[in-house]
Amino acid sequence: MGTFVCYLIPMKTRETLPTGELPQKVLLHACCAPCSAPILEWMLAHGVEPVLFFYNPNIYPQEEYLIRKNELIKYAQKNKLLFLDDDWKHTEWLVSVKGLENEPERGKRCFECFKHRLLATAKRAKEMSISLYTTTLAGSRWKRLDQIRQAASFAKSHVPEVDYWDVNWKKGGLQERRCELLRLNKFYNQQYCGCEFSMRRLQEKPTVEK
Repeated sequence: MGTFVCYLIPMKTRETLPTGELPQKVLLHACCAPCSAPILEWMLAHGVEPVLFFYNPNIYPQEEYLIRKNELIKYAQKNKLLFLDDDWKHTEWLVSVKGLENEPERGKRCFECFKHRLLATAKRAKEMSISLYTTTLAGSRWKRLDQIRQAASFAKSHVPEVDYWDVNWKKGGLQERRCELLRLNKFYNQQYCGCEFSMRRLQEKPTVEK
């Protein structure tokens, strides 16, 4: 994944997975099969109908984008899930992060990236008449939950008709389950966030001689 610093959530704000009344249907913004699989498994086991929405114009190059998308399509078909795709709008995404190309991971560029993608997700949820959406980004130990929540608030200000289902998908053993499902399904396991800027950071990482 390159050189990241793990973002630690203070103990007093650490969440568990929902235990009360759950929604019937949720639009899940999905970044890839490995991150989506444990969340989808949990939703299906708890009576939540997920609709997959693949909007990740940050992924670069296009070949990488297609690998991740096609693998998720196969997993969705295997589980008879609806898959929605908003295509590779990379040029639009580049405009949204213009001037932030040299920002470190988990910095301002990532926040603008989240805003761009979650706004598109909220708009699609509204079009589909789905009142709630959530994102697999909240299941990644490399992403900052505070940035994701702020991005969701930004989306809410533009699309007030739908709400963000705020779940910390790192909890409930889902990170461990991610590793298990990755092995069981032989998923392609990407080594960087997706964008050319995170890829550059990975390439610049010094190698350690053994």
